[in-house]
Parts: sequence; structure tokens; C-alpha cells
Amino acid sequence: MFLLVSYDICDIKRLPKVAKLMEGYGVRVQYSVFECTLTERQLQELQRRLKRLMKPEVDSVRFYRICDSCRDEITILGQGKVSGNEYYFIT
Repeated sequence: MFLLVSYDICDIKRLPKVAKLMEGYGVRVQYSVFECTLTERQLQELQRRLKRLMKPEVDSVRFYRICDSCRDEITILGQGKVSGNEYYFIT
């Protein structure tokens, strides 16, 4: 499935940890926004790992599922392109 994941992490020490984790699951398209192509199992694993890093009382991570037909309608103004169907596997 194709997802857009955005995050707002308040603590400067947690922020790079979340960014590094996200880089293993998707393509950074903006500073705190990633496009990810994940299986349901990978999504669950990512969410579990993020929950361990974040503080839910002050941080926020959002997951937007984008259907194939909606993905074809993504418009980008300026630099960038929609990421491909790459799958990321964490070892």
C-alpha cells in the first residue's frame, strides 16, 4: 500500500531517531514527510517502532493511505516526483 507519513516531534533528541527510522521505510519528500510503499506487516512494525520513540502527549505521527487511482492524481508544484513502488526491508 502507498502511504504518506508526516511527523512532528518536539524533542530535538528524538527527532533524528524518528527521521532515521523513517528513512528505512520510505522516501523523504519533505523535511518531515515520507512516501512509503509498505505491506500491512511493515506498516504495523513501523507503527510499533515509532510508538517506542515518540511521546504521544507532545508528538504526532500521521499516516495517510493513498489509493492507486488517487496516487495517479498527485500534483507536484516545483521540485520532486512521486516515489516509485520501492519496498524497503529492514534487517
